[in-house]
Amino acid sequence: MKRNIVIAAVTTVALIGGGTATALAVSGGDGGSARQTPATAADDRRDPSHGDGTDDDTVRVVSARVSAADAIGAALARTPGTAVSAELDDDDDRRGATVWDVDVLAADGTWRSVDVDARTGAVVGVHAEDEDDTAEVRRALAGTSVSAAGAARAASSQGATVTSVELDDDGADRGWEVETRTAAGAERDHRVDLDTGKVTARASDDAGVEGQDGDDSGHHADGDDHGHHSDDD
Repeated sequence: MKRNIVIAAVTTVALIGGGTATALAVSGGDGGSARQTPATAADDRRDPSHGDGTDDDTVRVVSARVSAADAIGAALARTPGTAVSAELDDDDDRRGATVWDVDVLAADGTWRSVDVDARTGAVVGVHAEDEDDTAEVRRALAGTSVSAAGAARAASSQGATVTSVELDDDGADRGWEVETRTAAGAERDHRVDLDTGKVTARASDDAGVEGQDGDDSGHHADGDDHGHHSDDD
């Protein structure tokens, strides 16, 4: 199982254990059109990205302060179970609000999608999900010691901000897939071992970073610091 997700551009570097982050602007865009209507110009003056080369998606997430691991912890505190994925989402349907979308598999086999405000850490929404891969997820996580939050902590210990973490339960090479963004704006994909917490750069990572061991603090058997083991049934 590998969910298709859309990762928002993130320009914050989370401080491990502190729950805070430093906002960084990422340059981009084509400079805009040469001519604008008065209404467009007025909107642009109100838009903090106008004139600074920052795209709209970046503007919506620069104030994110909650790390992936902290968002997962908040989601599990509201909805007990096993976190299977978390992604930073700035969908326009949320009126520009940036949230962490955390998928949780409960002990009774039901799924919940929990929205956690990326600025405050507050749970702002919970709704039921209909997934058909419950058995595969449970088999992949049975007996493992590294949770989704643990994988996020391990990947962020490499000095980058985690923008998504999800379980890949396809085939024999199962693990946590973690996407990060460096302070320089480079996107990187990592694989985190379900048992050891070792962080390995994916072959598709154009940054060419060699695999490195994750921080020992990045993997815990206590399942995201809330007593939820990865092999919860």
